[in-house]
Amino acid sequence: MPELTEDATFRHEDWYAEELADRHFVDCEFFEVDLTEAVTRGASFTGCTFGNVRFNASRHVDSAFTRCVFRRCNFFEAEFTGCKLVGSTFDQCDMRPLAVDGGDWSFVALPGADLRGVRFTGVRMREVDLTGANLTGATVTGVDLSAAQLHQAKLGDADLRGSDLTALDPTAVERAGALIDAEQAVVIAQALGFRLG
Repeated sequence: MPELTEDATFRHEDWYAEELADRHFVDCEFFEVDLTEAVTRGASFTGCTFGNVRFNASRHVDSAFTRCVFRRCNFFEAEFTGCKLVGSTFDQCDMRPLAVDGGDWSFVALPGADLRGVRFTGVRMREVDLTGANLTGATVTGVDLSAAQLHQAKLGDADLRGSDLTALDPTAVERAGALIDAEQAVVIAQALGFRLG
């Protein structure tokens, strides 16, 4: 049976390179915890709060962080593979460079986040809040961005190929040099009111 921890508070703990497999945390709080190079596999965090937690070079595989709050956390070189972060919020976090492959980041709040050069591939990000986020030079390929909030996002030189851009208002974002495919070009032309003949 998975190990369950509820309503616990962890402060100033050193979990450097810890391997958290099949652990479940519900409504827990983590403050100033060092998770550098830690690995989670099949772990779940539900309704947890992370404050000033270091996720540097950590690896997360098939884990869930649902309805969690991350404040002033550091994700330098962190990797998420097949993870579920539905409904989580990131506030004043250092997200670069971050790599996300697959999984579900729907309803995640990343307003104003500095996501320059980060990599999201094959991720479900329905209704994600990227208002004012800086995705300059980011790789956002094969991502479901349907109903995403992208107002004033910076997408310059980003690779957006294969992603759902139906929610994108091209007049409300910075987009110079962004890379799209032919199918996306049709969607954007239609969003601008063009008829295709």
